[in-house]
Amino acid sequence: MSRVIAVYNQKGGVAKTTTAVNLAAYLALAGKKVLVVDFDPQANASSALGYPAKDNFESVYHGIFNLTEVEKLIKPTSLYNYHLLPASQHLAGALIELVEVNEREFQLKKLIDRIREQYDYILIDLPPSLSLLTVNGLIAADEVLIPIQSHYLSLEGLNQLLEVVDMIKNNLSSNLNIAGAVITMYDENEKLSQELAEQLKASFPYHIFETMIPRSASLAEAPSFGRPAVLHDPISDGAKAYEQLAREILARENL
Repeated sequence: MSRVIAVYNQKGGVAKTTTAVNLAAYLALAGKKVLVVDFDPQANASSALGYPAKDNFESVYHGIFNLTEVEKLIKPTSLYNYHLLPASQHLAGALIELVEVNEREFQLKKLIDRIREQYDYILIDLPPSLSLLTVNGLIAADEVLIPIQSHYLSLEGLNQLLEVVDMIKNNLSSNLNIAGAVITMYDENEKLSQELAEQLKASFPYHIFETMIPRSASLAEAPSFGRPAVLHDPISDGAKAYEQLAREILARENL
């Protein structure tokens, strides 16, 4: 049975796209068929996988408005069994256009439901904001994975994020679960990082993955080459961390 996981934090700069792209890569290497859905108008996940956004680029935008069959929009990546449903600059206009659409909050879910059984994992990379696009992504998902930077400001927004999830579950007939939080940009030599990790473990009411993603130059560099870290620098600490995170995700398949 497929799992649809939204990767979301309303705060930017927490390695949300880095997590979606690299976690998906290691799930594919573990033998799973994986799709990343880039639902962020900035299209960073698309660029990181070799498909920079262009005005004439058919994308997930064309799928949610039934302008193109979804199967024709899906792109291969440099890894076997790892596909991308890209974003484009058109997606920025969807915020306005969706307002006039019936069941506007469910357009991405309808699109993903057409293809979800073709994949073991579908990861949705969402924009770092609360908008109609975000609501679409959370409703389309079974679970939400929350990357949290080891920084005080990241912790401050957590309660609001959890309130958003509860609102969607209570008001929009969603069965969305919280898969857990993953700590990103962690510096094991920095006392502040250690303190914040401990604070999160003490206060966060849901699962926290044991793997903590370190600050890594290789993770930052890989998108400029249009490929995940495993193909850029597989022995880097950042790549190894996402490999371990993928193992944790897989271990929790039947929970």
